[in-house]
Amino acid sequence: MTVLQANAELYRNLSVIAEDETMYEKVVKYVRRLAKQMKEDPTRMSKEEFFARIDEAEKGPKYKMLPGETLDEMLIRLGYV
Repeated sequence: MTVLQANAELYRNLSVIAEDETMYEKVVKYVRRLAKQMKEDPTRMSKEEFFARIDEAEKGPKYKMLPGETLDEMLIRLGYV
C-alpha cells in the first residue's frame, strides 16, 4: 500500500468516526500518543543521517567471499567467529 493509498483509507475512516464526537476525541488522543512515540524513538534517523552513515561505511574495509566460500567460513577466516 502506498502512502497515498494509506492516506485515502485513513481519511475515509476518519469521516465515519467524525460523526461520533467521543470516538473522534479518542482517535485524536491515540494519534497524538503515536506521534510522540515516533519523536522519542532513539533508533529513528533522518534521511540525511542514514545516507551519511552509508557514505562513512563505504570508506571502511571491504571484504570479499572467496569462490565457493560460505558466509560462516568467511566470518571464521576474518576472525569474527
